[in-house]
Amino acid sequence: MRTAARFRVAAGVFVMLACLTSLPARAGLLEDDEARRAILELRGKIQALEDAKTQLQAQNKALSDAIEPLRRNALDLNNQIDGLRSDVAKLRGQNEQLARDLSDTQRKVTDQSESVNARLRPLEPQTVSLDGKQFQASPDESRNYDAAIGMVRRGDFAEAADALQAFLRRYPVSGYADSANFWLGNAQYGNRQYKDAISTFKALLAARPDHPRAAEAALAIGNCQIELKDVKFARKTLQDLIKTYPGTEAAQAAKERLAALK
Repeated sequence: MRTAARFRVAAGVFVMLACLTSLPARAGLLEDDEARRAILELRGKIQALEDAKTQLQAQNKALSDAIEPLRRNALDLNNQIDGLRSDVAKLRGQNEQLARDLSDTQRKVTDQSESVNARLRPLEPQTVSLDGKQFQASPDESRNYDAAIGMVRRGDFAEAADALQAFLRRYPVSGYADSANFWLGNAQYGNRQYKDAISTFKALLAARPDHPRAAEAALAIGNCQIELKDVKFARKTLQDLIKTYPGTEAAQAAKERLAALK
């Protein structure tokens, strides 16, 4: 029994010594496994990072590929915008030039129009008031009439008669016609063309018995008849004048002429 007990004790001691002897070897094995696992984990992380990097690079390339057309389009748009700005600037310059040209043209047209109007104005008909009547007459017509009347007033009766007859031939429907006939009769009377004067005054009275100078024309007929020694007709003319145009200066003169004839 003692021998067996001793044996068990010895065996236990041996086992204990064996265990003590094997402890460092097991610790080393444990440390290698942990290092290996750490290395593997690190490799896994590195691989994961590499994969992520590759994925990011792929995404960056995809984005770059997608952005490149947009960048080119943006450049094209910028170029087009610059071109449009240049075109707009040119058009603005052209419009400004056109506006200046139009303004110059309008000013020239206005100047030319005013110049033409200034030249035409003397040729345009003008309103004339004469012997209680208003009418339109051309400047040339008025000048010819005034020139002829000026001759009468100067006593140039022969020239005045010619000028007034020429005027009536040239302007047969003139507003001056009645007055021109009256002064023609006076010019003929002054030139001692009594019969011609009587014909002219009678024509005026037949056409315009209401003419403001009708009474004077009738008196002139009587005076012409007196000059022709045609007392009978002169008396009749003067009496008709007093009846037809009473209250006029010509009627008063006719009464004086009748008294002288008696």
